[in-house]
Amino acid sequence: MIDVKDKSQCCGCEACSQRCPQACITMQEDERGFRYPVVDQDACIDCHLCEQVCPCLNKPEEKETLACFAAIHPDGEIRHSSSSGGIFTLLADRVINNGGVVFGARFNEKWEVVHDYTETIEGLTPFRGSKYVQSEIGKSYIQAEEFLKQGREVLFTGTPCQIAGLKLFLRKDYPNLIAVEVACHGVPSPGVWRNYLQGQQNVAEVNFRDKSTGWRNYSVLIGRKKRHHDDDDYMICYLTNHTIRESCFACPSKQGKSGADILMADLWGIKALPSLQDDNKGTSAILVYSSRGLSLLQQCGIDLTDVEVDSVIKYNPSIRDCAHRPDDYDLFWKKYVKTPKWTLKRYGSMSFSKMLLRFKRIIRKMMK
Repeated sequence: MIDVKDKSQCCGCEACSQRCPQACITMQEDERGFRYPVVDQDACIDCHLCEQVCPCLNKPEEKETLACFAAIHPDGEIRHSSSSGGIFTLLADRVINNGGVVFGARFNEKWEVVHDYTETIEGLTPFRGSKYVQSEIGKSYIQAEEFLKQGREVLFTGTPCQIAGLKLFLRKDYPNLIAVEVACHGVPSPGVWRNYLQGQQNVAEVNFRDKSTGWRNYSVLIGRKKRHHDDDDYMICYLTNHTIRESCFACPSKQGKSGADILMADLWGIKALPSLQDDNKGTSAILVYSSRGLSLLQQCGIDLTDVEVDSVIKYNPSIRDCAHRPDDYDLFWKKYVKTPKWTLKRYGSMSFSKMLLRFKRIIRKMMK
C-alpha cells in the first residue's frame, strides 16, 4: 500500500486514491497545505494497485519530441483571455465539435482550483488561463475513464504529474484519449493560496496572467486589485520556489515522461526567432510527442511555424528542468507554519527575491 514517508516522493496526483477498489485512501492536507494520501489500513486488502499507478514509483522513459511549433489563436479575444497563444481553446473546440469531452482546471465558488470537465464550447471559458495553485483532481480520472470506455474522445489537460497519474491510472492506451501537458514551473500549495485569499477583500475575479499590461509584463488581478507579477506577495513566493511542492524539485514526469501527446507552453524566446513576429499578446510553443497529437493539431487548421525545440527550452527551461530548491526553503516553511500571513508578507515584500525580480524587470525595460 501507499505509505508516504518521504514527501518528495509524492506529487499529489491522486491516482492512488481513485484507483483503490476499497476507497480506503483519502487525500488529506498537511500543515503546509499540500494533499497526501492516507490509507485506512483496516480496510486495505493489499492489492497494491495504488503502488502500480504512482508516477513517483513508476517512472517511464523519456519521450522524443516529434515536432515543435509556434502558433496563436486567430481570435484576438480568446488569445487575450488565454495565458499565451490560446492553443488550448483550438484543440478543445475541435474535440467538443466532434462530440468529445474536455478536462481542465478551473476555479470553484471559493476560488479553489479544481479539475472538471465540459461537453460544451461555452464551458471552456473557466479552463482558460493559468492557475498557479495545485488543482484538486477529485474524480476526474474515473470520469475520464468512463467517457473513454463509451468511445467518446477525451482531451485531458494537466500538469506533467497529473498526466502521468492519469496514464498510469488507466492501465491501457485509449486511442480516443488526447493528453495535453502544460509546462509547469512547480505546483504551489492550495493552503497558502487559501490563506492569501483571506487577506483580500471583495474577490469577484482572479486572473494570474492579466495581459492588459502586456504578455511578458503580465499582471495579477485579484478582486479589484491589479499588481505587476513581481509586486505580489503570493506570486513572488511562488516564482522564487518557496511555496511549491517538495516533489517539484525532482519531478518524475518532466522530459516527456508524462505520456502526454502534446505539451503547451509560452514561447518566451520569440524575440530570438526572426521568423516570428512578437506583438506582446502571447504566442504558444507546442511540443508534439505522438502522431495522435500531431494529427489533432493538423485538424485544427491553424498556421504552425516550425521552431527548434532547443531554442524554445532555452527561454522556457521549466519545460524540461525541475525547479531549484531554495536554500531557505525549510526555513520558510518553519516560519510559515507558525505565522502564515506574516511569513508570506515578509518573503514577498522584504526579501532579496523581490529585489532580484525587480532588477530583472528594469533590465528588460532597458533592453527594449
